[in-house]
Amino acid sequence: MKSEIIKISQISPAQSIVCIVGKNEIPLFLSLNKTEKEYALKQLRKKEEIVFINSYFKCTYIVKVKEGASGYKAREELRKAAAGIKKLIKSNNHSELVIASHSTYKGAVEDFTEGLLLSSYTFKKYKTRDEDEVKKNYPAKLLLYGDINKSELKWLTDLTDAVYFVRDLINEPVNHLNATALAVAIEKTGKSAGFRVEVLAKRKIEALKMGGLLAVNKGSVDPPVFCILEWKPAKPVNKQPVVLVGKGIVYDTGGLNIKTGEYMSGMKGDMAGAATVTGVLYTAARNSLPLHVIGLIPATDNRPGGNAYAQGDIITMYSKLTVEVGNTDAEGRLILADAISYASKFKPELIIDIATLTGSAAVTFGTQAIAMMTNAGRKYIKLLEECGNEVYERVSELPFWDEYAEMIKSEVADIRNVGGREAGTITAGKFLEKFATSPLIHLDIAGTEMLKKDDHYRLREGTGSGLRLLVTFLRRLAADYKKLK
Repeated sequence: MKSEIIKISQISPAQSIVCIVGKNEIPLFLSLNKTEKEYALKQLRKKEEIVFINSYFKCTYIVKVKEGASGYKAREELRKAAAGIKKLIKSNNHSELVIASHSTYKGAVEDFTEGLLLSSYTFKKYKTRDEDEVKKNYPAKLLLYGDINKSELKWLTDLTDAVYFVRDLINEPVNHLNATALAVAIEKTGKSAGFRVEVLAKRKIEALKMGGLLAVNKGSVDPPVFCILEWKPAKPVNKQPVVLVGKGIVYDTGGLNIKTGEYMSGMKGDMAGAATVTGVLYTAARNSLPLHVIGLIPATDNRPGGNAYAQGDIITMYSKLTVEVGNTDAEGRLILADAISYASKFKPELIIDIATLTGSAAVTFGTQAIAMMTNAGRKYIKLLEECGNEVYERVSELPFWDEYAEMIKSEVADIRNVGGREAGTITAGKFLEKFATSPLIHLDIAGTEMLKKDDHYRLREGTGSGLRLLVTFLRRLAADYKKLK
């Protein structure tokens, strides 16, 4: 359960508090006695970044902004500091905790709070007994003190709620979250946030002749779904919508090209793109973002069932292009391609797809960067890079030259779903580009989404990578449109 965030206008001397400081100074509102103040200053001068004082009636945590860090780096260091102090805070069983700042940058309180909330997430839904849950080991309320705008407070609340939602979906095992259950979760979220959801069942998908989605689903006992999400405010600032496409493979065995060893571990998270797109629509709707946004989510599992599609099969896609199957474990691009083709009916300004698509993205960038390929205008890329730095979900652009398309040519069909071993992340992007009639940004989160161990506030297994990046991008895009009007 996530802590409630509340803005306050004054602090009681008896309240436990986290104070973020930019200088070796102790503000009066901490209400420390002489001995405590001298101790705190001594520790700060020794370059201690965290000072803890346990008084008889309260706890005081002083967090020093890391020296030498500035701009988005300083913001990230503060989020990490919050994650680092989380265990100490939880061990003191606060029912509520004040977060304040002194002599530091505007927004420090919000950044620390974000890091604390994101690092406090747990997935214990299926534990029948959990000793940690018996204890009050997290603050039920975080009381934010200072010059904090109400709209920013709401944004922080809804954004962190969305990250929790996305992580919950990713961490759900497939026996509890097949494609149909995913669609139900998306519909429920749409109702609570206020965006429209339409779910196309298998018969409609067959009528539309979405060959990619249907082929991948052939080995499954569960039917596929195709979800259409839409947030359209009364007066959107954009004339043409932004379409987001999320990969919804609820479990990926690799199909007949079955995964071996540990490669199947974590494949319940292969629908992270779908979860992310849903979380983006949730945040946009909850904050009445004045931007027309559409989300498209094709969903199925990929299994080696009796009628599973096979290497060498030729598929006719929704766009009428034919695809030779070179590998059944390159299934994500097949379902995304149908969705990207379907997006053309909305005549979008921009299509952004997000997916755990290729292992080679993880090999190239590790866990630190989202692989990006695009044929869109540089204004979008510049904005996306800025937003990536701001929330520290950084993107790194790979070349998208036409020569890479040569690697996925087929002798028996229009295109092949895989190239060779080389440039696998790029050729996957070039495959998707073949189905886009509008500018496309392809984001591969294979390296950043499922972690094997905690990385500060990015926790092991589902991280929610890409959500904060995309909602910040859409928010900035809407603001840019407003300036032009």
